[in-house]
Amino acid sequence: MNGQLIVSVSGITDTTRGVVDGFAREMDARAVPLSLFVAPRLAGHYLLVRDAHTQEWLLERREGGDAIVLHGYDHGGEAGRHAEFSALPEHEARLRLLAADRVLDRTGLRTRLFAPPRWRASSGTVAALPQVGFRTVVDGTGVHDLAGGTVTRSRVYGVGDGAPSRPWWCRVVVSEAARVTRRGEPLRLAVSAPVLAAAGPRRAVLAAVDAALRHGAEPAVYRRPASSTGRVTV
Repeated sequence: MNGQLIVSVSGITDTTRGVVDGFAREMDARAVPLSLFVAPRLAGHYLLVRDAHTQEWLLERREGGDAIVLHGYDHGGEAGRHAEFSALPEHEARLRLLAADRVLDRTGLRTRLFAPPRWRASSGTVAALPQVGFRTVVDGTGVHDLAGGTVTRSRVYGVGDGAPSRPWWCRVVVSEAARVTRRGEPLRLAVSAPVLAAAGPRRAVLAAVDAALRHGAEPAVYRRPASSTGRVTV
């Protein structure tokens, strides 16, 4: 994973798909694939199974080289300060994972990659993931190979979806993107779809991607790590 650039987008719905598609085209022009974070249920009573156009768009993007990553089950059901999978016991986590897996299987978007909302997964969630067939979990500390028991450590620089999106933080993200990739380290950028509609954060993410590419970062998507090396295979 050393020297790689991974860009992920969350919060993709019927109302945000247009702005995400525009961003995806800008990434295509840079030959940067996306890791698309998908959840069956989102705030505002959004249901993926009822959104055929977004399903079709996601399938087309995956065929073009993007990765689909399960990003929770029901964001609209998150309570208080806790992200959905941050404090669940094993049994409840397994039930939610099974429900989410069924939805993605039904829509043709099944994946073996999981990224918990807000990048936080409870120990019960981590224990339940292999039982449901998931092989990789991506959290705030790195990319974990659940079968091999290895982890590739790297930090996430997020804009939106729990992370700041104010101008000062956008400047930090751009400068950190240059610093991290200049040192040959992996860079993980994460942006929420609603934030992409704002000119400032969008420009900052594009600037961070461009800075990483200038320093030789290799575009990649989330995949199962190779157990023997601990690196992400692309």
